[in-house]
Amino acid sequence: MKSRIGIIGGSGVYDPNQFILEERVDMDTPYGKPSGDVLVGKLYDIDVAFIPRHGENHQHPPHMVPYHANLWALRELGVKAIVSPCAVGSLKEEYEPGQIVIVDQFIDFTKTRDYTFFDGPETFHLSIADPFCTHISEAFRKEGDRLGLLIHSQGTYICIEGPRFSTKAESKMFRNFADVIGMTLVPECQLAREMGMCYCSLAMVTDYDVWKDHPVDFDMVLKTMGENLHKVSNLLEKTLPKIVDRKCNCSAAAEGAPEV
Repeated sequence: MKSRIGIIGGSGVYDPNQFILEERVDMDTPYGKPSGDVLVGKLYDIDVAFIPRHGENHQHPPHMVPYHANLWALRELGVKAIVSPCAVGSLKEEYEPGQIVIVDQFIDFTKTRDYTFFDGPETFHLSIADPFCTHISEAFRKEGDRLGLLIHSQGTYICIEGPRFSTKAESKMFRNFADVIGMTLVPECQLAREMGMCYCSLAMVTDYDVWKDHPVDFDMVLKTMGENLHKVSNLLEKTLPKIVDRKCNCSAAAEGAPEV
């Protein structure tokens, strides 16, 4: 089986003229169907497996994304590392719309999600002090610098339940603890770690949430993403070849865990 890089996100994150589709895989997993068919092929001459996180018709809201099935499917297709482009709101003035944040920490503020593959009867406590692959994150930072992109090489992401946006009171509270806010990072990143997979979050800032006197709505998010997706696409083109062979310890976190 080929060793592939997994990409979870919207189809706009890459240049469709550069993606050579080899197979659409309709998969079943012990956790049900993934968000959609897994698109297997080559992107910038790198073997990849792509899943649309919210489905091809955006039918899965953040709290209903089949995270377990998505991660299971990617692993079954030989994925060892995942790159996850996403949209976030900014909680800090200096994290401006249109900029990219390479997330290095998260705070979980979700409420109803299934968080683990380890539901018993054997107990396993996962170490996740540093949740993201430092090798992949550093590779994206270096290529971003070479491309002249405005990239924050660190940022704490607070993950909320959704699908609603925050109240002003919540947004002002979150500003004390995090840099950006979104709805999809958890449990996706920790499920990847439970499977011993590398994971990198490329967060595109689309707005200033509601702590600042600018209304936030879904149309604004889509507009800002559309205007800046070429940055993520350029980053993927330059960085994917650099992360095929990684020297990291991400897989060690799951050593001794029950089989997933």
